[in-house]
Amino acid sequence: MNRRTALTFGADAGMSLATAEANSVLARRARVSAHPEDMSPGRAGVLTVHAPAASTVNALSGKDSAKALALSRRASFIERTDGTALFYRDWGAGRRPVVFVHSAGLCSEMWAYQMMPFVGAGYRCIAFDRRGHGRSSDPGRGYDYDTLADDLAAVLEVLDVRDAMLVGHSMGCAEIVRYLSRYGTARVSRIALVAPTLPFLLKTADNPFGVDRAVFESVRAAWLRDFPRWVEENAPPFFGPSTSPQMVRWGVDMMASTSLQAIIECNKAVVETDFRAELPKLRTPTLIAHGTADVSAPFEITGKRAAQLIPGSELKVHEGAPHGLFITHMEQLNADLLRFASA
Repeated sequence: MNRRTALTFGADAGMSLATAEANSVLARRARVSAHPEDMSPGRAGVLTVHAPAASTVNALSGKDSAKALALSRRASFIERTDGTALFYRDWGAGRRPVVFVHSAGLCSEMWAYQMMPFVGAGYRCIAFDRRGHGRSSDPGRGYDYDTLADDLAAVLEVLDVRDAMLVGHSMGCAEIVRYLSRYGTARVSRIALVAPTLPFLLKTADNPFGVDRAVFESVRAAWLRDFPRWVEENAPPFFGPSTSPQMVRWGVDMMASTSLQAIIECNKAVVETDFRAELPKLRTPTLIAHGTADVSAPFEITGKRAAQLIPGSELKVHEGAPHGLFITHMEQLNADLLRFASA
């Protein structure tokens, strides 16, 4: 497989390149609902919750705020002010919360093999589906990094996340960086960037390390003709030769079910957004994990350069690991992430 076809098995680099105590709970969870249809717009763009059952109303109107909080966190969706419903998973409790941001084309399910070890170690783990991905709604807009960072901010606010470690993969890494640029570190204590597409993928006059625009345009043209076939044919370099056929099928099916419009728009954002000026401004402890066999986001022009730009960052290089190292090198990656979380 040549570089033109293998570069972007992921939409990223084109998968390769929500009494007084109870009312307080409701106010903090104003955008949370068990189903998107249970939500409606309130005044000034604030969304209100319509509880689906009388038992839920009674629980949230009582004096037991802890019980009300527990009930609200069983909800599955957070609705943004533009009507987009974001599906989320919220597993475990206790130690520092860890929030996972998935790559373009996949969804929160991709993090299952990282979330389980963290839950077992006593952490609260949260992962959400980006708009147009997984179980979240498909709004047909909002795939620029500012909007995506605002979505992440809404997740952290509604779920009252503080002192969090944010973990991103591929495009998700850039969303984390843009979140920090827009919202600061009040809710975040550290970040882990796994196979980032940072700092800038596109070749320009002042970025000779990038990839020609024609390569990405060719990939997107192939997606518009037969996206499921393209995903199938480009899965091997993402998962590597040692991944079981069943695991490969799991990943391929996840990506092939993603909104084509979301895939295309996310890829444009990944390719054309330059983070070179933002990375040196980061002051959050940062771990970067990248594989040397990554053909989606080649290490030399992404992870290595990002580490050089982020002050004090720690770079962990995984020899022979592809873009899908969260599967192919899960034991090593999980050990790195758990160590970094507890440091």
